[in-house]
Amino acid sequence: MMITDVEDYFTQGCGRCDRFATPDCSARRWIEGLNDLRRICRDTGLKETVKWAHPCYVHAGRNIALIGAFREDFRLNFMNPALLDDTAGVLERQGDNSQTAGSLKFTDSAQVAEREPIIRDYLGQLMRHAEAGTKPEKIPVSFTLPDELVATLDDDPEMAEAFVRLTPGRQRSWVLHLESTKVPATRVARIAKGRDRILAGKGAQER
Repeated sequence: MMITDVEDYFTQGCGRCDRFATPDCSARRWIEGLNDLRRICRDTGLKETVKWAHPCYVHAGRNIALIGAFREDFRLNFMNPALLDDTAGVLERQGDNSQTAGSLKFTDSAQVAEREPIIRDYLGQLMRHAEAGTKPEKIPVSFTLPDELVATLDDDPEMAEAFVRLTPGRQRSWVLHLESTKVPATRVARIAKGRDRILAGKGAQER
């Protein structure tokens, strides 16, 4: 069960796996560094909340940053990273499919204090953009729909209409979800299973 109280994250973890509330939880492993990130975010005046079972920091109605912990590292993920001037050159892509580098990764809790001036600078940049209502320039999204999805949409007008209404990012999430397997039958099964979520306007990873 995913957490809804931010305090639970710093004492038990996110609740998204069976290591929740155990000494083996990634949040417990990196707790010192996570607490430092929390302190910095709160010191800058960001509002602390929970989104996607992780601490999320908000300003002027916009998500600014999200804290996360993994087995090998912990991270501060900046929202709308295309707006950032990464003068220190420290940002990395959150994953292989991320279009913009926006993740500050740590493999030692002591690194947070070392990078505190950078963190404060980047948070400040995004807070000012939030106040000004600045939005990042949209990056053109280009992808090819798998044959199985094309065939399904051709036969299912309701689903086709819903898919067209999805944001480009959500459309792409379905393409990546289907392309993660090369087995046509598995793709067809995934499409059928995801139909209701597509009709609800959701991406492949949304529930």
